[in-house]
Amino acid sequence: MIIYIARHGQTEWNERNLIIGRTDLSLTDEGKQQAAELAKLVHGTDISKIISSPLHRALETAQIVGAECHIPIETDSRLIELDYGDYEGTSKLRPDFINYRRNPACRYPHGESQFQAAVRVYALLDDIVARYRNESVLLVTHNGICRIIATYFRDMTCEDLYNYSLNNCELERYETNPT
Repeated sequence: MIIYIARHGQTEWNERNLIIGRTDLSLTDEGKQQAAELAKLVHGTDISKIISSPLHRALETAQIVGAECHIPIETDSRLIELDYGDYEGTSKLRPDFINYRRNPACRYPHGESQFQAAVRVYALLDDIVARYRNESVLLVTHNGICRIIATYFRDMTCEDLYNYSLNNCELERYETNPT
């Protein structure tokens, strides 16, 4: 089976380099254009299902792709972005935030750790592998969740995890051989 991963299109906070976790923002015009470009990439695949985070920026991206490519969409709350707690809406360049990003077992103040998010994301991926054995599925989600998904498919050091990032509407492909 093949699992494709895409990060949602651009939001105003992405444009301003602010931390966006659970805040439910819409796509900018640029984000909508990115989603249309993503649809062109998806069009040539055998994706039979899109599973999206229910947050608006991801679902809007999924809806643009799904409508263009005639692919059904469902949502799964396990794809919601990490809860960045007190850092929500602040600069990504804050040294204290960067320290938390470098330490995946540390919980963001009033939020969750990357390890906590991995529990729900890994459970979702296990479910998808079992449920869609002979299909290709596209997950539309958030950068923090894309980072965790990458660790499901390959070993990564903490430094690799910290440096991993997908651009808005970038598409990544993973193959899995379910047993």
